[in-house]
Amino acid sequence: QVQLAESGGGLVQAGDSLRLSCAGSGRTFSINAMGWFRQAPGKEREFVAASTWRGGRTIYADSVKGRFTISRDNAKNTVYLQMNSLKPEDTAVYYCAAADMFDPNPVEYDYWGQGTQVTVSS
Repeated sequence: QVQLAESGGGLVQAGDSLRLSCAGSGRTFSINAMGWFRQAPGKEREFVAASTWRGGRTIYADSVKGRFTISRDNAKNTVYLQMNSLKPEDTAVYYCAAADMFDPNPVEYDYWGQGTQVTVSS
């Protein structure tokens, strides 16, 4: 089993930045990819960004490309999501997830954190 815990959410104004963290524990050696997803009220969960655990490949949703950056610290079993130039439409609960496969499809992810709220005011 892998346990994931997100932190770093909060209330910010449009144009501000936030950095989310996701700390992994347990059988983290089994992880091949980490992803960030978000879910706004009344909407389906959507892909934000993903990174391979080794090798440094990354992919981003078009809506965040150029503004968000996913990174990882393997020694700390932690993945980060740096979010810059935040917009009100970025408001959502953000989840990190772990998978065997490097893929933007949430069904490929076996382990999920509890989520952290990000609210961007206009």
